Amino acid sequence: MDLKQLSASLGLSPTTVSRALNGYPEVSERTRERVIEAAKEVGYEPNVTARRLARGAVDAIGIVHPTGAGHLDDPRFLEVVDGLTERFSKAGIDLLIASARQKEEVATYKRLLQGRRVDGFIVHHTRRVDPRLDYLQECGAPFVAYGRTDTPDSYAWFDFDNALGSSLAVRRLQEFGHRRIAYMHAPLELHFAYQRYQGYLDAMHAAGLPVDPGLVVPAGFGRRGGYEAMKTLLDRAEGPTAVIVDNNLCGVGVLRCALDAGLKIGRQLSLIVYDGVPVDSVVTSVQVTSIEQPTSYAVGVQLAELMIGVLAGQPVQELQTLWSPRIAAGSSDGPISEH
Repeated sequence: MDLKQLSASLGLSPTTVSRALNGYPEVSERTRERVIEAAKEVGYEPNVTARRLARGAVDAIGIVHPTGAGHLDDPRFLEVVDGLTERFSKAGIDLLIASARQKEEVATYKRLLQGRRVDGFIVHHTRRVDPRLDYLQECGAPFVAYGRTDTPDSYAWFDFDNALGSSLAVRRLQEFGHRRIAYMHAPLELHFAYQRYQGYLDAMHAAGLPVDPGLVVPAGFGRRGGYEAMKTLLDRAEGPTAVIVDNNLCGVGVLRCALDAGLKIGRQLSLIVYDGVPVDSVVTSVQVTSIEQPTSYAVGVQLAELMIGVLAGQPVQELQTLWSPRIAAGSSDGPISEH
């Protein structure tokens, strides 16, 4: 049975039936329920292509992933994708992941929009000043930012209180008696990295602890970067007694280097890592204390909910979500000990 036959059987116009099936608000709830029930009884399946053309939509949301960003192999990112996929699937929306060289990201967004391949975007790893968000706002394209920028008021976003996470880690280490607390970070043009770094600095100053510039080390996102950064710290005449790492892939390298150096983690060196160590890591001898955030799957679901809200025209102020982290204690930190 096609749309015309279904409409005739109900004594309604094809337009009314189509609007009822697609959830248009001008159709009464009683009529909508009647149409949906009739469609179920006769096994009516709408023509998806025609429905998309009528709405001017393709029912797909895009993620543009810059090559070399270093987190496609991060299990947490893949869990976010899983949550997005699950929620979007229930709404009849596909998730499209495209790759782009970092300098060509905006051109990729433009190409996907002009080619009518997506209805909107999830923009992740936002920068403090982000040309991707500027472009999408200028052209009026729907999007949700996974993270904020320095000017977060005019668009939908999901983020964590990153400064709070670093502050909690510093306070915990201070309570254990640590004063020389090192900090390893991702590129600070990324807003989450900048927030976490500022949280570290503010907490150190509030605690009256010195910030040694030599103990603040850029380490990127990779395991190798973490390993090399930790090696640099261990080569110092006066190294740290504790280390905070702002991302989990880097944290794997830091932990591996410390173990290779023969250090007793949690006694000779304390370690706290944002998001902990990935569950698939081969380094399993230490339960790493982490700055823990809600599951990545839940993050993906929340991002999808926000995107659906954007597509439905909800006010931006209702589509800005901030979640808080907490410390998940492990065996990798504790009071200073020489033995």
